Amino acid sequence: MGLEKEASSFSHVLHVPREDAVTPLLPKSPRRLSSQSKTFANVFIAIVGAGVLGLPYTFKRTGWLLGFLMLLSVALLTYHCMMLLVHTRRKLQDPLLLGLSEISSFGDLGFAVCGPLGRFSVDVMIVLAQAGFCVSYLIFIANTLSYLFDPSLTTRIIGLTSKTFYLWACFPFQLGLNSIPTLTLLAPLSIFADLVDLGAMGVVMVEDVMIFLQQRPALQAFGGFSVFFYGLGVAVYAYEGIGMILPLESEAKEKEKFGKVLGLCMAFISLLYGSFGALGYFAFGEETKDIITTNLGRGWISTLVQLGLCVNLFFTLPLMMNPVYEVVERRFCGSRYCLSGRWIIVLGVSMLALLVPNFADFLSLVGSSVCIVLGFVLPALFHLLVFKEEMGWNEMFSDGAIVVLGVVIGVTGTCSSIMEILAPKV
Repeated sequence: MGLEKEASSFSHVLHVPREDAVTPLLPKSPRRLSSQSKTFANVFIAIVGAGVLGLPYTFKRTGWLLGFLMLLSVALLTYHCMMLLVHTRRKLQDPLLLGLSEISSFGDLGFAVCGPLGRFSVDVMIVLAQAGFCVSYLIFIANTLSYLFDPSLTTRIIGLTSKTFYLWACFPFQLGLNSIPTLTLLAPLSIFADLVDLGAMGVVMVEDVMIFLQQRPALQAFGGFSVFFYGLGVAVYAYEGIGMILPLESEAKEKEKFGKVLGLCMAFISLLYGSFGALGYFAFGEETKDIITTNLGRGWISTLVQLGLCVNLFFTLPLMMNPVYEVVERRFCGSRYCLSGRWIIVLGVSMLALLVPNFADFLSLVGSSVCIVLGFVLPALFHLLVFKEEMGWNEMFSDGAIVVLGVVIGVTGTCSSIMEILAPKV
């Protein structure tokens, strides 16, 4: 009944310019669609990343029970918002309703719902989020190498602290990797990165159990309200992967079962995250460090795990930067390859990594700011705008509450994270 009104409200975007380059690891058409097991694996790869390494420290700050409850809550809300995106696209592309041209990405969806402003909003959030991920990678690499080769953190190499030296040592190699116009040859490294992550998590969890059985440190279940938003930011960061959901749903062979597969994968990831965070905190208590692998001592297994993670993140960084280059080159270079622009962005990311000493603090900042907007606010807002004519009050309230709650948590959490970064560490 409200169909004519809805169609007219979207009539200015019947042809949506596609934004394929934001998903460089997915095959171009013609393509083979993914089975349920492959879809499960793809979702897992899209979500699980370096953020998991900061969870034990977060559990130390929030308390193990509050940390676990926050992870579960964020997982449920993230799943809900991912499905909001899927349902919104399905309606916009339904030939019996609006029948818009193919919407292949989050940015396409933003354009279809809100025109250029919608795409601009998504572009800005994706650039900030992806660049933020890469800053955290460089912090991890520099801090880990400093810990391995300069335990006292007092050695100066050519006048630089060890962390600064290792970060700048990576810089020329990152310029080379980020200069590659197409990352097709680097795509297999994404699978390698996740295998290393899983292997490292397995080793760390086994070590955690053994250490806990020997030491049994004092633990707290609740760390207080003051650290609630800090923990929430890290949890949101850990589940960030919403930018890949629409491409992954497009690749699924049985699209009607995508929601079930996504839900099972989110449940598995939540169990993995909760176990990893809790076991790390149980093993080391108040001695838990911002990067849990630095708690493991200096045995050869620990050293191999940490070096493996550094190699993993080193080669993952150009893959994560690709969406940033796509947006910048599309908007400022006429979609043409721009080497100087890429080098300037790598320099900016490296400079920012020097300014943030604590890995988990930066995860909280990125999660509390851009990840909350990208993961919660925009999906609920787009869903509300598209379905408003047929929604009941309950659904409208639900979407509106997510938007308002996301804004409040984003502002409060960002302020809390900045205060943590600026506060002197004892």
